[in-house]
Amino acid sequence: MIRSMTAFAREAAQGDWGTLTWEIRSVNHRYLEPHFRLPENLREIEPNLREGLRKHLNRGKVECALRWQPAEQSGEGFNLNIDLVKDINQAANQVNRILDNPAHLNALELLQWPGVMKTAEVDAAPLKQAALESFDAALKSLVDARAREGEQLEPLFEQRLNAINNIVLDVREKLPEILQKQRENLVSRFEDAKIDLEPERVEQEMVMLAQKSDVDEELDRLDAHVKEVRSVLSKKGAIGRRLDFLMQELNREANTLSSKSIVTDTTKAAVELKVLIEQIREQVQNVE
Repeated sequence: MIRSMTAFAREAAQGDWGTLTWEIRSVNHRYLEPHFRLPENLREIEPNLREGLRKHLNRGKVECALRWQPAEQSGEGFNLNIDLVKDINQAANQVNRILDNPAHLNALELLQWPGVMKTAEVDAAPLKQAALESFDAALKSLVDARAREGEQLEPLFEQRLNAINNIVLDVREKLPEILQKQRENLVSRFEDAKIDLEPERVEQEMVMLAQKSDVDEELDRLDAHVKEVRSVLSKKGAIGRRLDFLMQELNREANTLSSKSIVTDTTKAAVELKVLIEQIREQVQNVE
């Protein structure tokens, strides 16, 4: 089962405490790397969020942002901490007297300072519970989105795996013909050089040529790796790293096939294999 690492999910929840909105974005990454942006009064639930995330995701860089908008009827609304504003302003003036080019604070900067704007007291327990529940819902949406995008990758993998199988089959079928042509070329070169041919000499040369150009093992390995790729694609859980390793193995066999090539047909086949493998590898980078 293929799951992409690229997805987005948004989930909102409302209650007496106001509105909570989760936005979760994930992109490809070698490991699971979560980042959380939470309101100050909800920081303590981050360990629970991380634990929940690890249960559902294995890889990817995941950005989780939570916004909380308190309800208007929850109390007196925003209160300005005048004492803190005065302290900040006094500290800023002291620093400015030291600087050559002082920059004064403006009202907006002061309002954004932690603790300057205070909200009316809200019962923390139901707010935290709602944040955890809405996170679970957002996370489920993200997992579903990653699965849907993974489904779209399946035909791309299958097309290229079929193409690799066809190339391997074509090279395997042409090998006897290739060796026969090489025998004819060898005899022709001897005749052109007016060298007396000894059957034993021709057979020795052909044995050496056959050994040098023997790619049966490479073709068998290519077939085996393709079968393993298909097997991995059908498994559940994180499969991206295993697929990445198999792409390396496929590429190694294609390179060996190219190095043993004695005719343009097999050289061309090796190049086509490398192109197909690289196309799969690019998609694998986004698989969980």
